[in-house]
Amino acid sequence: MKLKYFFFGVAIIGLTSFTNDNSEDKYVETTIKSTLVFQSSEGEKLIAKSDCIGCHKLDKKLIGPSYLDIAKKYESNDKNVAYLSGKIIKGGSGVWGPIPMSAHASLKKNDANSMVKYILSLKK
Repeated sequence: MKLKYFFFGVAIIGLTSFTNDNSEDKYVETTIKSTLVFQSSEGEKLIAKSDCIGCHKLDKKLIGPSYLDIAKKYESNDKNVAYLSGKIIKGGSGVWGPIPMSAHASLKKNDANSMVKYILSLKK
């Protein structure tokens, strides 16, 4: 009985070892490509950790505008990144309606810039 399993194991190893399709290389390449697709930007990570998700959603208006609506309204350039980063840090109202966005004074300027760059990258 044990000899039968031994020969079966040898046959399986033999069949998989002598192929020329480089399946292991393809697996590694596919895994690397898949990993790159699912990496988050720094801005996306910062948003996920913040209180932003209480008022904003990716594709639907909640209390504030959706991230996609913001990306549609503002072109991705240095001027808009600085403007929107300032709005996040200082707060504001009137652009998207009467409900004010609270200030995030403890947020670093670089972090706010990363968040804005992520949002503006969502433009389709």
